[in-house]
Amino acid sequence: MGAGTWESHHAITALMYRYVELIDAADFDGLGKLFEHARLTNEGVDGTIDGGAAIGRLYRRLNRVHEDGTLRTRHVTANVMVDIDEDADEATARSAFVVLQQTAALPLQPIVTGRYRDRFARDGGVWRFAERHIIVDHVGDVREHLTFDLAGFDRPATPDPG
Repeated sequence: MGAGTWESHHAITALMYRYVELIDAADFDGLGKLFEHARLTNEGVDGTIDGGAAIGRLYRRLNRVHEDGTLRTRHVTANVMVDIDEDADEATARSAFVVLQQTAALPLQPIVTGRYRDRFARDGGVWRFAERHIIVDHVGDVREHLTFDLAGFDRPATPDPG
């Protein structure tokens, strides 16, 4: 794999950045469409969530929507590294994320950090998510963000083999 064309690189990173727009806006239907043909996995959690409808329902169930209709978060994706195989119509990407949040009960602060490991496929000339694997590295005060306790994921970051 390599850098690929500018068009492919741009299309893939646009998918990654579209995710953060949708999650911050609590647009779970949009997330479902984004992950329509994808699989979602989480480090340390058994099983997979397959398909956009199931992924959209999962995000709707796990995230706390506030009075303004958003999660009151800003998901920031950084350190994006994309590898593209133009001939095979597939690509992978590695990135880091930080979730910031501010609510009436919570001052602006980072609440979660971690990494994404993504796979993409090109179908009919259009890039799409094939898989997103989420690795949570650090957990802060998520009581205003999630509907469950993420404390079990609070562990030191593990080295990333690449």
